[in-house]
Amino acid sequence: MQSPTSNPPESLAGLVERVTFFNEESGFAVLKVRVKGHRDEITVVGSLPSVNPGEWLHAQGHWVQERDFGRQFRAEILTSTAPTTREGVERYLGSGLIKGIGSVYAKKLVAKFGEKIFEIIENESARLQDVDGIGPERRRRIKAAWAEQKVIREIMVFLHSHGVSTSRAVRIFKTYGQEAIDKVRANPYLLAQDIPGIGFITSDRIAQRLGIPFDSLLRAEAGLRHVLLEATQNGHCALPLESLKDEAGKLLLVQAGIVEAALERALMGRELSREKIEGETLIFLPTLQRAEQEIASRILALRAATPNYPPMDAEKEVRWIEQQTGQTLAPSQLAALRLALTQRVLIITGGPGVGKTTLVNAILRILRVRQVRCALCAPTGRAAKRLTELTELPAQTIHRLLEVEGGKGTFARNQHRPLETDLLVVDETSMVDVVLMSHLLRALPENASLLLVGDVDQLPSVGPGMVLRHLIESGVAPVARLTEVFRQAAASHIITTAHRINQGLLPERKDPATNPDFFFVEREAPERITATVVELASRRIPGKFGLDPIRDIQVLVPMNRGSLGVRELNVRLQAELNPARPGEPAIEKFGWTFRARDKVLQTQNDYDKEVFNGDLGQVVSVDLEEKEVRVRFDTRDIVYDYGELDELMLAYAMTIHKSQGSEFPAVILPLATQHFLLLQRNLLYTGITRGKRLVVVVGQQKALGIAVRNARTQNRFSGLLARLKG
Repeated sequence: MQSPTSNPPESLAGLVERVTFFNEESGFAVLKVRVKGHRDEITVVGSLPSVNPGEWLHAQGHWVQERDFGRQFRAEILTSTAPTTREGVERYLGSGLIKGIGSVYAKKLVAKFGEKIFEIIENESARLQDVDGIGPERRRRIKAAWAEQKVIREIMVFLHSHGVSTSRAVRIFKTYGQEAIDKVRANPYLLAQDIPGIGFITSDRIAQRLGIPFDSLLRAEAGLRHVLLEATQNGHCALPLESLKDEAGKLLLVQAGIVEAALERALMGRELSREKIEGETLIFLPTLQRAEQEIASRILALRAATPNYPPMDAEKEVRWIEQQTGQTLAPSQLAALRLALTQRVLIITGGPGVGKTTLVNAILRILRVRQVRCALCAPTGRAAKRLTELTELPAQTIHRLLEVEGGKGTFARNQHRPLETDLLVVDETSMVDVVLMSHLLRALPENASLLLVGDVDQLPSVGPGMVLRHLIESGVAPVARLTEVFRQAAASHIITTAHRINQGLLPERKDPATNPDFFFVEREAPERITATVVELASRRIPGKFGLDPIRDIQVLVPMNRGSLGVRELNVRLQAELNPARPGEPAIEKFGWTFRARDKVLQTQNDYDKEVFNGDLGQVVSVDLEEKEVRVRFDTRDIVYDYGELDELMLAYAMTIHKSQGSEFPAVILPLATQHFLLLQRNLLYTGITRGKRLVVVVGQQKALGIAVRNARTQNRFSGLLARLKG
């Protein structure tokens, strides 16, 4: 490539014909521009906050000769302004920038209003209905989209001027609205708290450019909050005082006195909370501290009360249910059933195939005959759907049961408006974190009973805390631990393997002639593991078992990064299972390419859309004109603006953590020593128990052995266990 000369920079201006490439993170653009005096379009490369076809471009830079791309104008300064010519206005409106206006309506609007169309949209939008095909609804959408684009553009220019990528501008606008720039100027550290994808480092960079001192207490407080928020991502509810100060000091690179002063100010302002638990001083985010306190007080109150059920003879009820179902309950099930009828709170735990569902069904059947109102819920949509199938009773997600409200995620059901039930059954309780459990208990009616069901040997919740484990360890609530594997379940190699792994034993080798449902396919080299996973998912399993490769087969991975991580495997599996088709619309956003038929995963709670972290969906359509992606979750279609696509990721492969509460017809689990940090027994156990008809582990025998032997579970800093015991 020929380097730019040391000559003074040249200037040029012209109409943007096409945006060949635009990186929203860096602002780098490759543009085709029509410039007066040049017969052909010229290529301009450079960085700017945003750009659309039809805009007028001003560039300052030098001409260079690219070996592969020919002559280009490399701009050191690039700015774009709204178009002023009829041709530019039409191209600008037809680019899909404004929802409701594609190339057809752009032509009609410019033909009707000429260069004054922007003024019409802003000040006299009712006149848009003079154009054939534009009714009141489309007119309102055009007006709203135009106003939103203006604000978003200002935000993008503002962020770009402070050295920040602009891909989060839409989300910043949706969070802060018209006050976005004022809020960021006043306290840029709010971005790290409120905007997914913007962390402390990014907000700190903005703060420095805005002139906030490096050693300010505002910065140090933000650093302390960031360290605690990062800890919650790893499941902690708090951090020891000294650990918090050490981590904050490493992050902030300021004197210890500043960190301590900021901590005292945050404690005084109740931004953080300090508490001594079992001799150790812990620092909490107040919401998590309150959640723990609420769980402990309500569980202890339940333990001290008796059920509000009609009078029953437990022995007669046991005989009746066995007569009704024709099933003889195992000793541990009988003991649990008696507890369920006499205790206000009960925890039922056990691995796969031990009869948890049979027991729950027996309890529900006895109580419903006595006119006891029962409500059933689970943490995820898939888990709730499975609970409905198993019990033949309606079950909801916890969020829907509590009637989640938009915005920040408050719930309409609480202590002031409790649930209308006499018994609340919560399945997959191992997945429930402290915040969600506190909301559930808050909404439990004063006289209602609580039945918690879950496998304590699975991974703990993705969110903070280890609620199920700590409830069991505390001993304050009665626990029914089911252990007998039933004969029908024992015929499943998946179930027997899961129990072997839970006992620290390697899977048994089975003769393929016996049609086992669990296989270990040994591969050593990571590239061979990847190739085998792709081949199994795309050809061998669909061919042998008649399963849909996208809908029915799930690849589960211990971690996100690496050649056998979620990201790399998703790219490989998408190329194999859902390759690009000529002329088919696709959109690349936030590091993923989305097209129709793609399997996707919701990565955060969206209370407005009522889709939650871990929900699986499938892309129905990509609308390039409306700038929308439509995704089907079970029976509901949810529409995402392009700027909201950071809530989604491809889901041909997902982490085992994200798969909790779900079951899949077939599971493929790659395992290698490169996953060393996460090779744990409970991780492998959780992954295997996600498979319904088939589980295939592909990888190294050594990695399998490490995972089976490693029974250590990560300690999570929390005060819940001590509160329950206390």
